[in-house]
Amino acid sequence: MNQLLYITWDPSLGIHIGSFTLRYYSLMYVIAFGLGFYLMEFIFKKDKEDKKLLDPLFIYMFLAVIIGARLGHVLFYQKQLLIQDPLAVFLPIRTKPHFEFTGYSGLASHGAAIGILISLYLFTRKYLKRTFYWILDRIVIPVSIGGMFIRFGNFFNSEIIGKPSSLPWAVLFIQQDTDEYGNIVPRHPSQLYEAFGYLLLFISLIYIYLKTDKKKYSGWIFGYFLIVLFGIRFIVEFFKEPQGEEYINWLGLNTGQWLSVPFIIAGICILIAAKNRIYTSKAI
Repeated sequence: MNQLLYITWDPSLGIHIGSFTLRYYSLMYVIAFGLGFYLMEFIFKKDKEDKKLLDPLFIYMFLAVIIGARLGHVLFYQKQLLIQDPLAVFLPIRTKPHFEFTGYSGLASHGAAIGILISLYLFTRKYLKRTFYWILDRIVIPVSIGGMFIRFGNFFNSEIIGKPSSLPWAVLFIQQDTDEYGNIVPRHPSQLYEAFGYLLLFISLIYIYLKTDKKKYSGWIFGYFLIVLFGIRFIVEFFKEPQGEEYINWLGLNTGQWLSVPFIIAGICILIAAKNRIYTSKAI
């Protein structure tokens, strides 16, 4: 009987504005960055930081996410693209087997994380009279809720879908790429599992920042974020279909899980060390 219970998902591509279509995936990115800017404005005001730094911070974060996520996807999951169609690495097009405007797709969260770390280090060195951990402990708040909206975008795109499931909340993704995932059958809505996890992470981070004294320990919030976010990613991978042509399965763990392990270990180390590191305004 459970096999008869599922949700059919066949959404439109986006909002049609004349001949232009604003894709839901792109809209989710707009919401993520817009809400992120508002949250950082609130945080800067609360911590008495110069709001003039929000504009360059936004630019650094935008470039870090887009470039880092795209390059991460290519290096971790689709390295052959560097040779087969190098223009498609950073441009929203493909030139083989024929020219096509594809929009930006194929973005890896692990690549985005690395890009953000590099970008924020450069931002701190140039603009802030604060430590590197100060900005990391605060930027993770908008990043967590932003991740939720990005997974909503994946859900609208019927991508990063889950394994077949007979659970009553399984989803029949009518628009799934059958060449990549096989038959169209009810599947785990793994994008929503991850989105819900990120929402809970966001709520906990807001509570920690506003209601506890953890933010005075340099790096504590950031370490907690790494453990929980990549822990969520690690768990949800068990419900996902394999992603990308560079997919591996070693010791029962897939590419996304192995990429998450170093971040979780780093988070544990940072969290432990933070108890002996009281925040000061001294920059690195």
